[in-house]
Amino acid sequence: MTHYEHLIYEQRGPVTVITINRAERMNAIGPQTHRELVGAWDRFRRDETALVGVLTGAGDTAFCAGGDLKSAFAGELDIDGSPDDGVLGPSRWTDIYKPTIAAVNGVAYAGGLEWACWTDMAVADEHATFGVTCRRWNIGLADGGTQRLTRILGYRRAIELIITGRVIDAREAERIGLVNEVVDDDRLGHEAVQLAAAIAANAPLSMRGNKSAINLLNSRPILSEQQEAGLVALRESCFSSADLREGIRAFAEKRRPEWTGT
Repeated sequence: MTHYEHLIYEQRGPVTVITINRAERMNAIGPQTHRELVGAWDRFRRDETALVGVLTGAGDTAFCAGGDLKSAFAGELDIDGSPDDGVLGPSRWTDIYKPTIAAVNGVAYAGGLEWACWTDMAVADEHATFGVTCRRWNIGLADGGTQRLTRILGYRRAIELIITGRVIDAREAERIGLVNEVVDDDRLGHEAVQLAAAIAANAPLSMRGNKSAINLLNSRPILSEQQEAGLVALRESCFSSADLREGIRAFAEKRRPEWTGT
């Protein structure tokens, strides 16, 4: 049995629940969490008895606050604009044809918002909030958020969230189509697993075939050659910049950054 330190991996019949278990860090993703997420989702992908996956966060404050900037400030988080799997877990995978659901229990910011978009459906509790808050610290979306947000919301809604960094609440997220349903806080886990179980009761082959067909219909890959080149440029101009170091330092010191444009 695989041992995880930053995740909880539960199998409830045909439903697999993967919980980011770092409530003390608002379920932010550091290097170890990244590796464990890659392993856990690969385990789910390969397990023939696992039919539907649910992703959530531990505690009642955060689904996922994105990358662990405290680890980055300490020099522990190697920020790479173009890894094979993704920056914060396997976010570049597009070949999981089993249905996936995000159970958003609180903050879904930056990379956490990207993870909510990575799943096929999302259920949120009443106090969930969403935002591209990494905009405040000179960190760009690098886990497919630019592509997935645009596909889910359309250009106007997506570009507004991406370039303003504005935080929206659960009801607005439901209204614009970012989440499928908003439920009472104490019902979120139950409702997400019940939805997953109802989906799992359907014929799996046709369901996976339909999801594959939808992926083909949206035949634009998450990262085309041009987008890959764009992320490399992002890494060179942003991830390795003095402004990124200033953004992370300002986050750690709880102050406003002082941008130099370098």
